[in-house]
Amino acid sequence: MSTTETTATQIPSPRRDMGPEEAVDTAIDEACRALHLPTIRRRVQEMAGAAMRQRSSYKDFLADLLEAECAEREERRKQRLVRDASFPRPKRLEDFDFEENPNVTPELVGILSDPTWVKAGQPLCLIGDSGTGKSHLLIGIGTAMAEAGLRVRYTTTVNLVNELAEAADEKKLTRLIARYGRVDLLCLDEFGYLDLDKAGAKLLFQIFTEREERRAIAIASNAPFSEWKQTFTDPRLCTAIVDRVTFNAHIVETGTQSYRFAQSQRKRRR
Repeated sequence: MSTTETTATQIPSPRRDMGPEEAVDTAIDEACRALHLPTIRRRVQEMAGAAMRQRSSYKDFLADLLEAECAEREERRKQRLVRDASFPRPKRLEDFDFEENPNVTPELVGILSDPTWVKAGQPLCLIGDSGTGKSHLLIGIGTAMAEAGLRVRYTTTVNLVNELAEAADEKKLTRLIARYGRVDLLCLDEFGYLDLDKAGAKLLFQIFTEREERRAIAIASNAPFSEWKQTFTDPRLCTAIVDRVTFNAHIVETGTQSYRFAQSQRKRRR
């Protein structure tokens, strides 16, 4: 006859010199450690006191404990997703100054803060001069998507091309492209700031092809589409990239008036 042995996390028995209440507290603490329930472990005494005052049933008390654990676990998950996105600085959509830039409306930002377009794999193009809020919007939208539970990655275009070139040299390009293809939203800042040679443009094109109509991509560029030929020196590559970026895209023109410059001017006058 064969026997099957099972292993389980062993919770130490309370010491004999403990009182009944202390023994219960110790058992709860050890069980929470073993089951990885840090919120319940930290708040059980406080919530037990509240349950006694409110004369809650055992089920209500248990539900409150589990809801608290789930809520804090979800909050930690959101924080981890925001951290993993690698934003260079914190920016939130609610902090965007709509009065300084009337080209961007609260209604438009409301649409872009909804993850529907990201889940549909649609592109977003933020086009405008320096200081018009493109990066603020890009980071703010990315943050909102991460907090909605989506995987987001932020990088500048130059950094991405350099990363791709290094991966190609190390024979790791396929793996890197696949990794960038898995995130739900890729935020590309400073798109078109520097000219790319044909090799760099081809590497970037592979990212767009990997994500086309499956995963959303958001770009911020200070150059209108008509000037992208200066960035992508190969006309055919330029046309192919523009097609992929603009197909079913949300296109937002942030204008030409730098509110960052205007704010600096006002500060100097004070």
